[in-house]
Amino acid sequence: MREQDVVVIGAGQAGLSAAYHLRRAGLEPDRDFVVLDHAPRPGGAWQFRWPSLTYGKVHGMHSLPGMELTGADDGRPSSEVIGAYFDAYEHRFGLRVHRPVEVNAVREGSTGEDGRLVVETSEGTYATRALINATGTWDRPFWPRYPGQETFRGRQLHTAGYPGPAEFAGQRVIVVGGGASGTQHLMEIAEVAAATYWVTRRPPVFREGPFGEEQGRAAVAMVEERVRLGLPPQSVVSVTGLPLTDAVRRAREEGVLDRLPMFERITPNGVIWADGRTVEADAILWATGFRAAVDHLAPLKLREPGGGIRVEDTRAVRDERVHLVGYGPSASTIGANRAGRAAARSITRLLERTGSVAPAAQGVSA
Repeated sequence: MREQDVVVIGAGQAGLSAAYHLRRAGLEPDRDFVVLDHAPRPGGAWQFRWPSLTYGKVHGMHSLPGMELTGADDGRPSSEVIGAYFDAYEHRFGLRVHRPVEVNAVREGSTGEDGRLVVETSEGTYATRALINATGTWDRPFWPRYPGQETFRGRQLHTAGYPGPAEFAGQRVIVVGGGASGTQHLMEIAEVAAATYWVTRRPPVFREGPFGEEQGRAAVAMVEERVRLGLPPQSVVSVTGLPLTDAVRRAREEGVLDRLPMFERITPNGVIWADGRTVEADAILWATGFRAAVDHLAPLKLREPGGGIRVEDTRAVRDERVHLVGYGPSASTIGANRAGRAAARSITRLLERTGSVAPAAQGVSA
């Protein structure tokens, strides 16, 4: 069993931010902390994004601390741009990410392990004084269940496996979901499909005008409240509404974004509504979001009766050794940056208090 002061799980935006700030505090990778990532290469969830999501279409991508992302080609796939940026970032700050490594479970250590957590992974077991969980949501796509779903003869897929619009050429496609991904998929597919249908559980809310700091704080506060109550977090995007861009305006004018309410059930050839209306389809694309990927933390019993993990700042209320970043209100690129810094500072104070490390020294130049 290998001992570390800190284990960071996940090397997306939040995990890399946390690792950077741990280095800034004087902790050394592979000596004092380790970063584990199950993805095959740098880039976090971005490396799995569909090719048609170019960098110019990405909304609100904030640079990681200490190194700006500049000069990117807006026409290049975001997976390539951000993957290369994360790769350069890891090398510049010597973060030494271990990959691909699967984390199977995090458990309470035995009495002889000095109050450490035990992290069981595909490369062995770690004993750690503190844990930063930065696993995001990409690995837990949410698939709603509707009667008749298993009878559908066409193709069903989720945003997590969206290949881009070309595969839907000439097809009849139902896109389910009222978020940003759903509208992006729909507008792309409509250009090549024989017919598209947009189905959402609630009427979509389109946002006019700029989204300023005040609106941003209000949206984050709504997500934070759920986390404080121990409820499963909503994404920040889910409470901000859909920006009314020129492309969205055109799509609304052309009828692409004419929304239908949720259907009652799925048939072998399509879907049917309660009033008897039917639509035939070749494919159903579920743009229905993701859930927090925290199943490996289940042995610690951090969940509240409401189903979520209560978090104050970044600390899990039920265990101060566990920090969740990129969770709930910090599930945005700027929020992940801030959460990574907050978690690293809190853990450094914890380690200093227990005598595990000397008072922080600034180990990485910004």
